[in-house]
Amino acid sequence: MKHKILQYDPYLKPYERDFDLRAERLKKKLQELLPQGQSLWDFANGYEYFGLHQTPDGWYYREWAPGAEAMYLTGDFCGWDRHAYPMEKLENGVFSLFIPGKDTLRNGMKVLAVVVHEGQELERIPLYANYVVQEENSVEWNAVVHVEEGEFPWTDAGFKPKNKLYIYECHIGMAQEEGKVGSYREFMEKTLPRIKKLGYTAVQIMAIMEHPYYASFGYQVTNFFAPSSRFGTPEELKALIDRAHEMGIAVLLDVVHSHACKNTREGINQFDGTDYQFFHAGGQGEHPAWNTKCFNYDKNEVIHFLLSNLKYWMTQFHFDGFRFDGVTSMLYHDHGLGTAFMGYDQYFSMNTDVEAVTYLQLANLLVRQGNPKAITIAEDTSALPGLALPVKDGGVGFSYRLAMGEPDMWIKLLKEVSDDNWNMDYIYYELSTRRPKEPVIGYCESHDQALVGDKTIMFRMCDSEMYWSMNRDNDSPVIDRAMALHKMIRLVTVSLGGDGYLNFMGNEFGHPEWIDFPREGNGWSYHYCRRQWHLADDKNLKYQYLNRFDKDMIALTKRLRVLGKTDRQLYISNDRKIMAFQKGEGVFLFNFHPTWSQEGLEIPMPEAGTYRVCFTSDDFTYGGHGRVYHQDYETHTRADGTPVLQIYLPCRTAVVLQKV
Repeated sequence: MKHKILQYDPYLKPYERDFDLRAERLKKKLQELLPQGQSLWDFANGYEYFGLHQTPDGWYYREWAPGAEAMYLTGDFCGWDRHAYPMEKLENGVFSLFIPGKDTLRNGMKVLAVVVHEGQELERIPLYANYVVQEENSVEWNAVVHVEEGEFPWTDAGFKPKNKLYIYECHIGMAQEEGKVGSYREFMEKTLPRIKKLGYTAVQIMAIMEHPYYASFGYQVTNFFAPSSRFGTPEELKALIDRAHEMGIAVLLDVVHSHACKNTREGINQFDGTDYQFFHAGGQGEHPAWNTKCFNYDKNEVIHFLLSNLKYWMTQFHFDGFRFDGVTSMLYHDHGLGTAFMGYDQYFSMNTDVEAVTYLQLANLLVRQGNPKAITIAEDTSALPGLALPVKDGGVGFSYRLAMGEPDMWIKLLKEVSDDNWNMDYIYYELSTRRPKEPVIGYCESHDQALVGDKTIMFRMCDSEMYWSMNRDNDSPVIDRAMALHKMIRLVTVSLGGDGYLNFMGNEFGHPEWIDFPREGNGWSYHYCRRQWHLADDKNLKYQYLNRFDKDMIALTKRLRVLGKTDRQLYISNDRKIMAFQKGEGVFLFNFHPTWSQEGLEIPMPEAGTYRVCFTSDDFTYGGHGRVYHQDYETHTRADGTPVLQIYLPCRTAVVLQKV
């Protein structure tokens, strides 16, 4: 069979022609983009040609602006004379300028492009600006001349990401306790050691690509080649990544190629005066839900810009891969808004943006050419078949897809269903079922569930009780329930829910409250836009127990080789609220019942022998009640030959066994 995806999922056979067309479109696009013998990696060099570049005898500045009639460069270096440095118009809408004198432009000088369109002079930040700052006491942003003094002293040669991904999703600005914007340096010195100690193998950093509105969480990008200056300099970001690699931690960029900010002066929107330079013209270029601009993924110059952007972050900053934001919005002309995706027909219809599919295939091919060990993760709610399969097999090429249904399931259960009505079959199915051969990143909550207007799992279960009853000596049924379920939800999700695991920073210890960025509506307060690490460090508070549990849980699942293994269901009872399964070298037992601690519970085992309790959520060290003994259990054999084990499994408790 030509496409392996059809072997993996026979229900896709009626759509074989669609996969043929997908392959044909990709082949045609590669032929358009690449002269004979060139690779995508060779092709994606826009940042090396365009933008400002210093030479021994001066500076080159180049832009692609096909809608412009004329262009100029202005700035500090010429007293902001708009017309002192006119650019030469070359072929295909390219403008070029040589400025003699190596010291004519110097580090720290501010510059702007002046674009003439239909007789009007438009101020624009250069498309490939690598450092952009906001003027003090102003809404205006300007590009800043930024050239490193010599090569950055990287020490990470030969670094490779760990095979099993435990991802710590984080935001540099809110990673500190003080009421301010945190820095790359503070994150490197204070937060990275915490992540290392907890055992996470990767950090996924949000809000790196420059964005004027802090509260957008970095998802309304204006300057695609500029690391956010709010947090420090490009060199400080490089130092952070180098230090992470030294610690054995991979670094993923939360990349936004699904849309762009509408801003014109500081963004790429209408750079050359037209609305169709990078985006679809008219209404098709407007995102109805996000009030942003939608890329035209069929345009070769747009592909060149975006692929060059990926290569830039990989080569200049040593990112180990990308989490692609808003993939669902890219894949469908209606951006997936209001579509339930209940049948395969919806994936192969006129609503599918086939040009976006081709772009994502190109992006994944490029990333692998640059680094075969690089990681790409798709944020997609539609479950498009083949999204996380290799391109050669008929897929789109991502390493993983996010298991976005898992947090939805947990929030739905906590909001709408009482504990004693939780359906174990439903939970098991939602966590263990995925598309054939397509790896997923499991998680029970990310930054999405932590934002104001929503609630984290811990805060949803506790609410105001967190303010009064998290002291170690306080007894509270509300807190007891919340802590017990917080631990169980995490353990069942990491063990059953994916081939990798993700957590948003602070949620591992049940960080209270939500995230609310400083804005007019809250008096520009940073009170909710920080992480209160002292709560996890305070020996008088119960947060320490959840933090310790997370650390030991990750160490356990590494030791038992859980991630990426196939699960084996052993026992499920909806009446008893019991779930048991084997994963890797562990046997995982969960009693979700709120009150029924079950004596002499018989659980079928994978094989006869002795099993040892190696982990339980009910240990005193995790804020539990110490009802489970760390002991060995011998199996006995039923009449039908099944080896079974009898065990006491307390209510709201998880126990992990390992065969001796």
